[in-house]
Amino acid sequence: MTINKQVLMKTRPVGMPKLTDFQIIESKMPEVRHGEVLIKILWLSLDPYMRGRMSKAKSYATSLNEGDVIVGGAVGKVINSQTHEYKEGDIVEGFTLGWQEYAIVTPASIRKINPDLAPIQTAVGVLGMPGMTAFFGLLHIGKPIPGDTVVVSAASGAVGQLVGQIAKIGGCHVVGIAGGKEKCDYLTNTLKFDAAIDYKNENIDEMLDKYCPNGVNVYFDNVGGRITDSVINKLANYARVAVCGVISQYNLTAPEPGLRTHRAMLTNQATTEGFLVFQFAQKYHIGLERMAKWIKEGKIIYKEDVVEGLEKAPEAFIGLMNGKNFGKLLVKVSD
Repeated sequence: MTINKQVLMKTRPVGMPKLTDFQIIESKMPEVRHGEVLIKILWLSLDPYMRGRMSKAKSYATSLNEGDVIVGGAVGKVINSQTHEYKEGDIVEGFTLGWQEYAIVTPASIRKINPDLAPIQTAVGVLGMPGMTAFFGLLHIGKPIPGDTVVVSAASGAVGQLVGQIAKIGGCHVVGIAGGKEKCDYLTNTLKFDAAIDYKNENIDEMLDKYCPNGVNVYFDNVGGRITDSVINKLANYARVAVCGVISQYNLTAPEPGLRTHRAMLTNQATTEGFLVFQFAQKYHIGLERMAKWIKEGKIIYKEDVVEGLEKAPEAFIGLMNGKNFGKLLVKVSD
């Protein structure tokens, strides 16, 4: 009988998650039934949206209950298949495999990935949900044109770093907002953003005036809150705001006072559109082919922040909520 290590949501977090909100247990795996696949998890993805699932607030995803295994995307290897679609040894990715060493799923919840295309963990990174979020969110929601000024918040994160590079490929002037000199230097020196703003140590409004003298044409918003208030106030005429995430708001216990945006949106005839990457699921093959091509050509590079061991997932996730990650945050569960 296989023993499975799992990370549960022990108590529902109030405000910023704490280590005591999580529990690590070991349980016996049930037998694999006809039509099911047993997967050994190799790589686990940690993403900000998971905080929303820990809340009772209305969202696009079902909330976790106390005692549930935390839901999350992962890459793994098939070790037992009772289906025709998959065989032992196949490498697969699934959005809901969870924070655990093993998962039993049906074929509909996973997809086979080609390990020869790129390192397998990219299936939950640049060639997975974050990559598709950047690709479709920028190109289909932000709709940049050459010469536009594109501003992206959380610019050194899994999605933001890709948004800026795609915008540069498209001939745009790109300004990233990130926390700390190291991250900002990475944006300009390595990713070749035109400018970076350190929100922890610089005045965002003054820096936006400096780097976006003609206003912001496209804002890719990953954070919400006061950073977004500043950018909205600098929009150019007919600007487009793509709302991808609001990580600054996920842990609040009371609403944060902020700018009333309607005047800026009205006077600049701007548009704001929230989106979920899943709405583009039927087009993923287009984004994956394009991103893989850009990686091969050296036009897209990506940074991973890797933590070793499933038991480190709670601590790493809390760090993510505090902006401590640098690149795509991954947990290496097994070799």
